[in-house]
Amino acid sequence: MPYDVAAFYQFAALPDFRELREPLRAICAELELKGSVLLAHEGINGTLAGRDGAMGEFIGELRHGRLFGGRLDNLELKFSKASAMPFQRLKVRLKKEIVTFGDADADPTRQVGVYVDPADWNALITTPDTLVIDTRNAFEVAMGTFAGAVDPGIARFGEFKDFAARHLDPARHQKIAMFCTGGIRCEKASAYLLSQGFAEVYHLKGGILRYLEGVPEAESRWRGECFVFDERVALGHGLRERSVKDDCDE
Repeated sequence: MPYDVAAFYQFAALPDFRELREPLRAICAELELKGSVLLAHEGINGTLAGRDGAMGEFIGELRHGRLFGGRLDNLELKFSKASAMPFQRLKVRLKKEIVTFGDADADPTRQVGVYVDPADWNALITTPDTLVIDTRNAFEVAMGTFAGAVDPGIARFGEFKDFAARHLDPARHQKIAMFCTGGIRCEKASAYLLSQGFAEVYHLKGGILRYLEGVPEAESRWRGECFVFDERVALGHGLRERSVKDDCDE
């Protein structure tokens, strides 16, 4: 497959995020990358695709280049492949949040849930006293989820607060495990639940994509496919891509 795709994020203090936009766009354009990058005071979040080692050069610039000055040395990063360019253009946008939640209590730089490696995830979610929650939007859940996970039935991530207020209770739900596509939404959701008095909050490190990449299909508790926000539509075990053409051929 000729294109490398990188999904990345990090919560980090970027008070100069507005000034970073154009230099970052220039770096992406020079490397002929396409996709989307969000910048905010709280960090960076993006998915980009490119050819011939360009993605590795870009990630090296984020981690070690002068533009960010070492502030992105702890990127959560996942690579996959695409048979065709999965994005139409390059977008570098300024945002209030790198993933919209709308509550100051959801601050992963202050506190965050316990990260669980994919290799340990099955054991956690099959423990009887663990409530497993899919933090993604309802249409994403419909394409695939972990066996036994609760679907909050939300149309956008910001509604997770309302779901928690209606259905979750720190006294009854003392052990919660959450997951999302790449991990970023769970960072905020876990920070929020901790701020509301929940004692044990866990989340899947690297998200569903890291799990599908590393856990053998024969051992997997994942059912279906994982929706991704590009023209590949969804990925399966081993991060195999599914295209719109595949749907038409079925």
